[in-house]
Amino acid sequence: MAQPSSRQDLINYVKRQLGAPVLEINVADEQIDDLVDDALQYFHERHFDGVIRTYLKYKITADDISRGRSRGDSNAVGITTETVSHSVGNSTTFSFEENGNYLPVPSSITGVNKIFRLTSSSATSGSMFSVKYQLFLNDLYYWDTIDLLQYSMVQNKLSDIDYLLNPLKHFRFNQRQDRLYIDMDWGQVVKDDYLIIDCWRLLDPSSFTQVWNDSFLKMYLTALVKRQWGQNLMKFQGVKLPGGVELNGRQMFDDAERELERIREKMSSTYELPPLDMIG
Repeated sequence: MAQPSSRQDLINYVKRQLGAPVLEINVADEQIDDLVDDALQYFHERHFDGVIRTYLKYKITADDISRGRSRGDSNAVGITTETVSHSVGNSTTFSFEENGNYLPVPSSITGVNKIFRLTSSSATSGSMFSVKYQLFLNDLYYWDTIDLLQYSMVQNKLSDIDYLLNPLKHFRFNQRQDRLYIDMDWGQVVKDDYLIIDCWRLLDPSSFTQVWNDSFLKMYLTALVKRQWGQNLMKFQGVKLPGGVELNGRQMFDDAERELERIREKMSSTYELPPLDMIG
C-alpha cells in the first residue's frame, strides 16, 4: 500500500523500498519494531508535525490546596526532604526542603508554555463588579459615542494592571518526570477553580493514522532499517554465496549512514522549528 495507514502498513512499505519480496530483508521483526519506535521518537521530538498545541483543564481539589500549603512539618504531604552528606575535612550535612505538590500530567506532554486560572477574583476582570464589566455595561450601550482608539487604550491599560496584580504562575516541568510543579501561593487558590495548562502534546499515530504516511517518517525509517540490515550482514563479510555472490554489509551500512546524515540535516533545515532567539 503506497499510503500506509497503520504501523504494519509502514513496515511493509519500508521492506518494499528495500527490495522485498524480490530480496530477503535480513532484519528480525523485533529489530524492525525497535526501529519504528526510534523513528517515531525522533519524529515527535524534532518534527513540527510531531506535536500539537493543546490546552488541558485541571480542577483544583481541597487535597491540592492542603498539600500546597503544608509548611514546616516533616510529615506533611507536599514536603520532600533530602539530606546529603559529604566530607571536606569534617563531615557536613546539608538539608534541602522542596514543595512536593505537583500535578501528574500525561506522558504524551512534551512541553508546557503557560498556566492560566479560569476563575479570577481580580478587580479588573472576572466578575460583574469588575472594571471591564462595568465599562461594557455603562459605556457601550451606544457604539457611536465611543472612541474605539480610546477604548482600545483603556483595555490595554487594564490588561497591564491585571498582569501586574495577577501574574502568570511560575512552574517547573521536565518531560521525563511527567510532573508539573506549580510555584504559587496555594492559599489564594479556591477549591473547584480550574487551571488551564497551555502545552504541547505528542500526535498519537493510533488516533491520527496520517502520521504513518508522513514523508519524513517513511524516508527516515527506511534508512534505519537499511542500516540495521547492513549491520546484520557485516558478520558475514567475505562469505561467498553459491554463484560467487558476496555479501557486502559494510557498504550497505555506510550508505545508510550517509542517508541518515542527509535526512537529519534536512530535518534541521526544513522540518524542525528554529529556536525563538533565531526567529526574525
